[in-house]
Amino acid sequence: MRTRRFDHIWFIECFCTWTIFGLISCATVKKSDIPYEDQSMTFHQSLLTLDTHVDTPLRVKHEGVDLGKRHDPRLIYSKLDFPRMEEGGLDAAFFAVWTPQGARTDSGHAAIKQNALEIIGAVESNIATYPDLAAMAYNSNDAKRLRDEGKYAIYLGMENGYPLGTELENLDLFYERGVRYITLCHTSNNEICDSSNDSTEFGGLSPFGYTVVKRMNQLGMMVDVSHLSDASVEDVLACSEAPVIASHSCAKALCDNPRNINDNLLRQIAKNGGVVQVNLFSEYIKIPTPNPGRDSAQAALKEKWGDKYKLNADQKDAYQLENLEVNRLYPRFLPTVADLVDHIDHIVKIAGIDHIGIGSDFDGGAELEDCYDVSEMPNITQELIHREYSKAAIEKIWSGNLLRLFHEVEMIADSSKTE
Repeated sequence: MRTRRFDHIWFIECFCTWTIFGLISCATVKKSDIPYEDQSMTFHQSLLTLDTHVDTPLRVKHEGVDLGKRHDPRLIYSKLDFPRMEEGGLDAAFFAVWTPQGARTDSGHAAIKQNALEIIGAVESNIATYPDLAAMAYNSNDAKRLRDEGKYAIYLGMENGYPLGTELENLDLFYERGVRYITLCHTSNNEICDSSNDSTEFGGLSPFGYTVVKRMNQLGMMVDVSHLSDASVEDVLACSEAPVIASHSCAKALCDNPRNINDNLLRQIAKNGGVVQVNLFSEYIKIPTPNPGRDSAQAALKEKWGDKYKLNADQKDAYQLENLEVNRLYPRFLPTVADLVDHIDHIVKIAGIDHIGIGSDFDGGAELEDCYDVSEMPNITQELIHREYSKAAIEKIWSGNLLRLFHEVEMIADSSKTE
């Protein structure tokens, strides 16, 4: 069993306080009660930390990444495994079952549904290999319970509701398989709603989308509005009986990317009781600095190799070598943790300390100059300390707010079953 790394006393006190007074804003958001910055690592390890969005299932299924072994992120680009979760003090994560948008036909829906189920199976199989290190998690209490048992809590989310097709029964199926939130769409419209990166089709939620949100409320499944168009987000907020999450989004006021959330919606999400989980993907933090050499080299690489997930073992090795050379010759211009925390500051200012969290998007392209993978997550806590966030505020950011919301979603579902 994994050795516990910290004293639980302080966290238990905070957790109890959150349970009783979860809707009360922290009055000392910017009054640090952590006396010495060099204690930040010890403090970080004392927190219950949760990341609401990692695309690690892609690495597990398509690249055979073994979660029990430490990997070099600059060689195979895997950002998360259990050894690095230990180094970075990350206790729980939502593994995103991502599927690309394809044909909106019966056959297309059937194929992608099967693909999603296979991804879930691959994750479950890998987790089962390390029963003393990690376990699948299914409810809001599991993160703390498994942490106390010395295990990492692995939740499932689904990024893109495309595998639902037009069949509401598929929601029940994926809930039974452990999925606890669904990002309703990805970068294209589907049968549920309009995407932030596509043209207007429904003007928000589709008629089917309204039934999806209602059924998710009944099941106790969190509704995720990341990737949705502004109109889709507004429709979700208008019809959802439960608070919603944005599992991996940043502030549009600081980076004008269609994937980010504007101040008006931040206020509406806060009024709904929801939580916005800031994202470490560079293009959502800062407008990218032009890098034409890298863009051209990557375009040539993609033209040569096509879909990297369809390559055989020898082809993957050759592709990785060429990709490493592209990164050596044309490195990315990456934002910093300070840039990320600027977004946290802004969302706290607009929505309040009770409506902010962290959803990294590691393994989905996220990386910062000084938080390149999960092992460097303590740098986020250190920056929050530097900006004089209090202990209670930092605990809310790292898990308190999300777990409060998750619990509320469960309670609303339970109450609907008794009506």
